[in-house]
Order: sequence, then structure tokens, then C-alpha cells
Amino acid sequence: MRKKTITKIAASALTASMILSGCGAAPTQGQNTETASQVQGTNVNVADSDENTGASGTIHIGQQELNVPDDNYRTYYEIFVYSFYDTDGNGIGDLKGVTEKLDYIADMGFNGIWLMPIFPSPTYHKYDAKDYKAVDEKYGNIDDFDELIEKAHEKGIKVIIDVAINHTSSQHEWFKTACKYLKTLEDDQEPDVNECPYVAYYHFKKEHVNNTWYRVGTTDWYYEGSFWDQMPDLDLSNEALWKEIEDMSDFWISHGVDGFRMDAPLHYEENQNEFNISVLERLYEHCLSKNPDFYMVSEVWSNEATIADYYESNTPSMFNFDIAQAEGKLIKGGNGKYSAEKLVEQMVKYQEDFSSSNPDYIDAPFLTNHDMPRVANALNNNPDAIKRAAGLLMTCSGSPFVYYGEEIGMCSKGQKDENKRLPMIWSSSTEAEGTTRKPTDADSGITSAFEGVSEQLSDEESILNYYRRAVRLRNENPELARGYITVVDELTDGDTAVIYKAWNDSVIAVVYNTSKEPVTIDLSNASATDVTRNGGSGGTVPADASSMELYGFLTVDPEETVILEEGKLTLPSGSIAVLR
Repeated sequence: MRKKTITKIAASALTASMILSGCGAAPTQGQNTETASQVQGTNVNVADSDENTGASGTIHIGQQELNVPDDNYRTYYEIFVYSFYDTDGNGIGDLKGVTEKLDYIADMGFNGIWLMPIFPSPTYHKYDAKDYKAVDEKYGNIDDFDELIEKAHEKGIKVIIDVAINHTSSQHEWFKTACKYLKTLEDDQEPDVNECPYVAYYHFKKEHVNNTWYRVGTTDWYYEGSFWDQMPDLDLSNEALWKEIEDMSDFWISHGVDGFRMDAPLHYEENQNEFNISVLERLYEHCLSKNPDFYMVSEVWSNEATIADYYESNTPSMFNFDIAQAEGKLIKGGNGKYSAEKLVEQMVKYQEDFSSSNPDYIDAPFLTNHDMPRVANALNNNPDAIKRAAGLLMTCSGSPFVYYGEEIGMCSKGQKDENKRLPMIWSSSTEAEGTTRKPTDADSGITSAFEGVSEQLSDEESILNYYRRAVRLRNENPELARGYITVVDELTDGDTAVIYKAWNDSVIAVVYNTSKEPVTIDLSNASATDVTRNGGSGGTVPADASSMELYGFLTVDPEETVILEEGKLTLPSGSIAVLR
């Protein structure tokens, strides 16, 4: 009989109100702690004997050693630089601000950063580049970027940047030169790419196709701008343009970037998924030739079937829009409106559908991002529901993404993009150092129901400290990200579900209770022979590898998730490690 550790992620007021004896603030992610403080009084009950006597185990609060393989499974933190941290006092966030906050990011346990666009741009959001091989001066310069990369890598944090190649800014020299050239042509004269190669970089026609096509000055020429007339669409079938894109990729890889977040691949060519998939595949293969560990995650804002189709690009990750957003499965789960049984069934469906297109896929689940109302709004500022949604996210397979401010329950307002990208709240004090000004067109008077970072850090029961513990749990148990999922059918019904996650020579079990009542589970009903194993990334494990042994009775508190592990932490027989 093996010893086991049970780790609980508890969000509700009921389970979070337990008194901890001798327990202070949560240790940082860098600390490896094997000692624990005893917790008095609990309704958790685990029988730890062959006879399943039902005797209660000792409750402990503690931590295991970090176990973070150096691969492309990461926990990412999405940053809008403009609103993150200002170091020069001009009210706009900058790259030096991100560097200054690396300790905070690392302490939270995030080991990946997604920077929203940093290229020179005339807009605040910068999804319309004027130059693909530079940093917007409002954010700093390439030396600041190099410093950020260096310091992030020292802390084991990978950095990916946002790349929008569907379109450029209308102020990009390519577009300005092409339009200037078209204005010189006679009415019956066709453009010559030998005279101006840039006319082939964009979609130009002598006809007004629809309302996403715009006139070039007073000429008879029109260009496509599927998002906006100031964002002319690129023609990604043009080979000369491809040389520019490859040069851009080489530039950023030479400066140490670890990957790209690909913006809007669904729109490279409207309703031409096969072409769009080939674009992703071609760019990814080029980047791999420069960096074998290069990572790519793409914004395919569509249903599960379409996301699965885009995995045929053989690129590692697609954002899982099916599980995200206000009406998505994770936020509904946090709100008690999506059962545990449905959730694990969907997890297995993603596993089957995505792996059928790319066996090496890495799912990219998230709650919300910069284009969506924030989690706190979707969950009516209910801190327990916010925590539960975060806990569910952190048990998902793949590389979860957390939008800056999500970890403190920041709010948004309505559908205006600027209202979803407000300044990070470092402190509830209006004089907090580094606080940026809001984007110009953001509404005034949008306040958060929760305090800022500095205040939440000192509150053990805060949303922020819950995130720290949940991310820490992920960093202790690589099976959560990489494990092959098997549902334990005997223990899964309605609001209760149990799954195995098997990776290499290790298996963990995850127990979900999404009901508002405690549930007692007879773990001896689980069949360990049902565990399916793989090594992650398509690898396999011998069939005779050791399997998870479950035994005894486990009482799971309302709306709680429990992790059962083997050999992770040496505790007295019958002990329970409780993470709250």
C-alpha cells in the first residue's frame, strides 16, 4: 500500500474559514517546503488503511517541492504593457515596468509571459504595426526588450510576443509607398511589381467589392481592410512578403523571444481555413528551424471543431475559446452552473478531438482575455466563484493563460475594448507608484470591488493568494498540465467527478465536487486498471508502469476540487495536505 497526499483547492467561504495553527502568509513559489502546520477542525475524512475504517487523517497545510519540466507547457500571464506598470512617469506602461515586476510575476508562479503588441503603432492597442522590427517608443526600445528577455530567462520565464500579420497599419511604409505608386498610374495602367513590389503585399482591386474595401485616395483603386480602413489586409500568398515575415521572425528570435501569439488567423483569408492553416504551418516551421523550442499559440476564435481543424497546422497551441468566456464552461463551473461530470467529459473530448489533428498539441485554456469582459464582471464580483473558476482553470491540461489583473479580481465595463484594458491596480492607494493612466477612450468611474496587489498580498484569503496557491499546485504536479485524462466512471455522476491524469511514470487523481453540499466518495470503488498512460507530447509509458491506488473514504466539501497524489510529500500515514 502506497502513501498518498491529498491536496485540496477550496474557494468557498465555508472551507476557507478554517483556523490555521501557526500558519502565516503563503510561501513564495521559490520555496520548497516539506514541513506543515496542523489545521484543527475539518469535515475532511480519509480512511487510510486496507480495511477502509473511515478513521480521520491528520490535516496539514504545506507545500511540496516544485517540479517544473523545462518544456513548452507553461502557465502564462498576459500583459497589456500600456496599462501594466509605468517607470518614467508619463502615465503609460513600458517594458522596463514589466522587467521591474518580474519578481511579482515569478512569485505568483507564472513561468510564461504573453506581451500584447509592442511594435510601433499609431493606436493605443498596437494591433496595427508600422514596423515589425522595432519597439514602440512609448514602451521603450530594443535594449529594454533585451533586458526584459535576459531577466525573464534568469527566472525561468519564457516570453512570447503578439504578432498580427493579417494586416498592417495604414501608416506602414509598405502601404504608404504602394498607395503613392497607385496614384501615379494612368486609368488604363496596371501596377508593375518591378516598379513597386509593395502593391503585391496588399489586396488592391479596381472594384469596390463590399463594405470592407476602401478607396485609395481619389483613384479607382480599392484595398481590403476587414477590421478597419486604417488596417489594410496583407496578401499572405505573396512570396516577397513572406521574405519580410521570415526576416521579422528571425529578428525577434535573435533577440531571444520564445514564441509568437498569432493574432486573427481565421481572417488571413476570409472563409479559407485551408490556406490559413498553411500560413501558420509555414511560419511555425520557419521559426522551428531557428529555435527548436519555439512556441506558437493562435487566436482561432471559433467553435471546438474549427479549433481542432487548425491543429492540422502542426502548431502547438490554439486558445480554447470553447471552454472560455463569460458563458464558457469554466466560468459557469465557478458559478455552479456547469456540472463536474459535464466538465470532465468535455476535457476528454478536447483530448480526443485536438490530438486527432495534432498528437503533440498543447491546449491553451483561459477564462477571459483583453477582448472580453473580465471574470469578476461575469461572476458578479463573487470572490468565491472567482476562486472556483481559477481553480478549475488550473486543473486543465495544457498551458493556461491568465489576463493581468484577473488574479486580483479587476473589473471592466460593457463591451468597449478600452474598458477591458484598464490600469493594473498595484495598490488601492490613488498615489500608488507605477500606476498608469487609463486608455484615452476608456470610461471614467470604473472601480474594482477588490483591493489592489499590495493589500491582497497581506490577506491570506484574498483572490491573489488563492491564485498563488493554485498556480503553485500546478508547478508541483506536472501531471496536471501533461497528463492523459481517464474518467473514473464509477465515481463520476452529476456534480461529482473523478479523473486520472497519467504522465510518464506518475498518476494523480483529481476529484471535483461542483455541488453546494459535501460529498463522501468511496475511493475503493475506483478501478486503477482503467488508467490510460502516455508521456505527454505523444510519448508512451510501458503498460506495466505502476498505477494509482485509491482507497478509503473521502469527503469533499461543497464546490471543492481535491488532488490525490502518490509519493509527492512524506507525511505520516493517513495525512491530508490541504491547500486553501
